[in-house]
Amino acid sequence: MSRIDKRALTKLEIIRVASKLFLENGYSNTAIKAICNELDMSPGNVTFYFPSKEHLLAELVDMLCNFQWKLLEKEADNGYSPVMAICLELTAMATMCEDDEIAKDFYLSAYSSPICLDIIRRNDAERAKEIFREFKPDWTDEQFAEAEILVSGIEYATLATAGNPICLETRISGALNNILQIFGIPEELRQQKIQRVFALDYRSIGNRVLSEFKKYVDKANEQALRDLLKNKGANAKPCYSAKQIS
Repeated sequence: MSRIDKRALTKLEIIRVASKLFLENGYSNTAIKAICNELDMSPGNVTFYFPSKEHLLAELVDMLCNFQWKLLEKEADNGYSPVMAICLELTAMATMCEDDEIAKDFYLSAYSSPICLDIIRRNDAERAKEIFREFKPDWTDEQFAEAEILVSGIEYATLATAGNPICLETRISGALNNILQIFGIPEELRQQKIQRVFALDYRSIGNRVLSEFKKYVDKANEQALRDLLKNKGANAKPCYSAKQIS
C-alpha cells in the first residue's frame, strides 16, 4: 500500500496556514513565529521548506495569478470583453487597497518583493499577449514582458497611494488610460472602457472580488490536499491551476 508523501503534506499545511494568516492578519503583521505556533512546528522545520516569509508570500501570489485567469473567464461569461475585464481587475485591486488595509498590505508587499513581482510580471505578460495581441500584432514576447515592467510600476503607484488626497476615481482613470495606451488601445476606446467602469458599482465589485479570492485560496489549498491524498506517494508539485479548480 502506497504511503502519503509526508514532506508534500507538511509543505501544503504550511502554505495553508501561512496564506490564512496573511489574509486574516496581514502579511507584514504575520511573523514566521506566528505561523510556527499555529502549526506547532519549529522555525527550523518551516524554513526547511520555505527559506523566508517572502517565499510563502510567493505561494499566495501564485494563487492570485491563477485566480485572475479564472476571473477573466468569469467576466467573459458575464459578457465583458477581455480588455474590459482587465480594467475591472485593476479597479477592483485599487478599491480593495482603498477600503481594506490587509488587502493593501498584501498587494504592496507582493509588488515590493522581487520574487513575487517576477511572478506577477510573467503571469501578466502571458495574459497581455492574449488580450492585446490584436492591438500589437508585431510585438514579440520580449516586448510584452518589457511593457509589463511599466504596467507593474503604474499598478504599484496606483495601489500605494490609496487613501491619499487624490480621489480614487482620478487614480483609477489615470492608471487605466496609461496602461491601455501602452498596449495600443485607441483613445476613443480607452475612454469608452473607463467610462463604463465608472458606470458600474466598482466599490462593490472590489469587495466581491476580495471575498472570492479568499474563498478561492481556501478551495485551492483543499484541492491540493485532496490531490495529494488521491495520489499517495506521488512527489509531483501541487498545482493550483485555475482550470483544475471549479
